[in-house]
Amino acid sequence: MDIALWMAIAFGFYMAWSIGANDAANAMGTSVGSKAISFKEAVIIAAIFEFSGAMLAGAGVADTMRKGIIDPAHFQALENGPELFVWGMLAALIASALWIHIAAYLGWPVSTTHSIVGSITGFGIVAVGVSNIEWTNLLKITASWVTSPLCGGLLAFIVFTIIRKFILEAKDTNRGIRIWSPVLSMPVFTVLFLVLFTKGLKNKKEMLADWGIGGVETIGISVVAGILASIVVGLILRKIHVATDATQEEKDAAVEKVFRYLQTITACFVAFAHGSNDVANSIGPLAAIVNTASAGEILEKVPVPTWVLALGAVGIVVGLASYGFKVMETIGTKITEITPTRGFAAEFGAASTILLGSKLGIPLSTTHTIVGAVIGVGFARGMNALNKDIIWNIVKSWLYTIPFTGILTIILYFGFTAIFV
Repeated sequence: MDIALWMAIAFGFYMAWSIGANDAANAMGTSVGSKAISFKEAVIIAAIFEFSGAMLAGAGVADTMRKGIIDPAHFQALENGPELFVWGMLAALIASALWIHIAAYLGWPVSTTHSIVGSITGFGIVAVGVSNIEWTNLLKITASWVTSPLCGGLLAFIVFTIIRKFILEAKDTNRGIRIWSPVLSMPVFTVLFLVLFTKGLKNKKEMLADWGIGGVETIGISVVAGILASIVVGLILRKIHVATDATQEEKDAAVEKVFRYLQTITACFVAFAHGSNDVANSIGPLAAIVNTASAGEILEKVPVPTWVLALGAVGIVVGLASYGFKVMETIGTKITEITPTRGFAAEFGAASTILLGSKLGIPLSTTHTIVGAVIGVGFARGMNALNKDIIWNIVKSWLYTIPFTGILTIILYFGFTAIFV
């Protein structure tokens, strides 16, 4: 299986590159689209926080069968089971990477997890049979196509409506900035720290437990962090003064400047959480191939070697830097016009939804959630503020994901097994 291993390493990097061009790009899209940060700054943030998240808090293990779609025991019962499994996972890796690349080329933000789930479902059907697919789990995942964007959009809509009413449209702009910006900062930073513990550091529970940090402590730390952030923001904003005779454009510019910095901070949290969680899970097929090839058996959970995490982290940064601009453009400019206040509301809505899904055990797509949040802030300004053609193209790409990756994986699987097994 040496040839499969080397092919997996090559396509594992390609997968990471595709994730950077699409998945990481859509996470950064609102910040770049609102001009809170430049494309170059987004790449630097991703390079630092995506890589740090992967290496410092990356997954210690990865699912061999994403989200419990297939029980690995079914493959153990097959003749040449481990070898068939390796070629199937390689087919899944290639199919997922190719689809994510195509979507990035077309500017479509798609879910990396759903791409892999579609691929594994495809080769699972032909390898172990339709009856051995956990269709209930697959249904839960596809249901997130609706729940993710709706939840993210609703929360983003509410947050932006509050910002617009109490700050942007306030009679006293100075009062609105100084009172409401710190008030909003408290729940935002609390949620960001909770996301950090729940999603970003979920694979470090044992380490946190050794430090005496459990569920209750993470909530307490997050709340304290939110309060401290609110106090710091309040002290900083005391220095801002908008002239009473300023035009509405000048007042809006002052407000947007404040939220530009807040949005940049949220972008750092999103990048770290993405690097720590999604990187390892997305290159899980590579980890599965490496471990199966070396151990000769299939495990439900496999350790993710450090060099695999590093490969994924580097690939993501390279993908974002070299090809992430298309998806960023779609998220940041084509769905609706994004400003720092709208981008801030969208990212908070997305982060809160991701946190809620993690706590309730609901499989939510980060990509779908962010898209829904962007639509939510656009909808807050009326239907005419949304580009409905772009939204329809994005929805169609979500519907294409699982069938495309599943069918392509089946074709590749038959080709590989016919040649090598």
